[in-house]
Amino acid sequence: MVKILISDYPDSMMPTHDYEKEVLIKGLDDCEICVHAFDENNKEAFYEELKDADALLTGFIHMGKEEFDHAPKLKIVSMNATGYDNVDLAEANKRGIGVCPVGEYCTIDVAEFTISSILYLLKNLKRHQKNIDEKHIWEYAEPTAQPRFSDLTIGIIGFGKIGKTVARLAKGLGIKEVLANDPFIDKALFKEHGVTEASPEEIQQRADIICNHMNLNETNYNYFDKKFFEGCKQKPYFINMGRGACVVEPELIAALDEERLRGVAVDVLSDETPDLANHPLVGRDNTLVTPHAAFYTTTSVKELQRISCENIIYFLNKAYDDVFKLVNRDLFD
Repeated sequence: MVKILISDYPDSMMPTHDYEKEVLIKGLDDCEICVHAFDENNKEAFYEELKDADALLTGFIHMGKEEFDHAPKLKIVSMNATGYDNVDLAEANKRGIGVCPVGEYCTIDVAEFTISSILYLLKNLKRHQKNIDEKHIWEYAEPTAQPRFSDLTIGIIGFGKIGKTVARLAKGLGIKEVLANDPFIDKALFKEHGVTEASPEEIQQRADIICNHMNLNETNYNYFDKKFFEGCKQKPYFINMGRGACVVEPELIAALDEERLRGVAVDVLSDETPDLANHPLVGRDNTLVTPHAAFYTTTSVKELQRISCENIIYFLNKAYDDVFKLVNRDLFD
């Protein structure tokens, strides 16, 4: 019998695990499935569940040397997320543990959320709603008028699946120009998708909207810092639908305070369990803060559950080429 441990922070757990259990039981002849709400202040309870687990399904629990030391039977960490920065890949490689994020499940959802967030800021919807609901002011010109979407240039940093889809949607809505930067992709893809390849500096100079859709890696921690924001010449809207660690949050807040940015929409913060009552991005008329919700649709949640569970099934059955995706595939034959 193999043991599958489903564990995460309580706020990050699925509302129910019935569908995950259904998929796992269908794909594995003999398995025990345990669900554990992770508590940072009581790691021993997690380690007790982990000690005889063959597979861990999680999204946000950090898995490093200490955690792996408590998991002598562990064969795979399956992420119900597209990123895997919470896993120490070098440590997993040493132990021959597969690391499997979900290759793709919510591209269109995040792209739609990105465009919605841009329009929310651009159309002054937060200010209008506050005026109606709280101040009972019926006045279209109370907030400062903003330009049309079709008069603006968007700069997309990170031109993967989501970045490409944002570009397509923005073009469909008639945006003036799409600039994009990604040093890790084939340059032919920019022309293929009808966008202008641009350096980060060109995006800083020309973009009215700057979107982060980068995967987090060693090259882009703290990428958006004081120097970056000081280089933004158009007083742009800044949209972060990537990772919180790409942004130096105090320096983003300073850029807002100094009016170097026109507005900010972030679906991620530097802390996944933020103190919202005291967070300086909360409560401003020109900010939108959402709780890592860009992916969240009925379709995407089911796909996320299905793929992350099927990754466990394929991996344990040694069908490695069917895993979507296995980061350290070269370790397994």
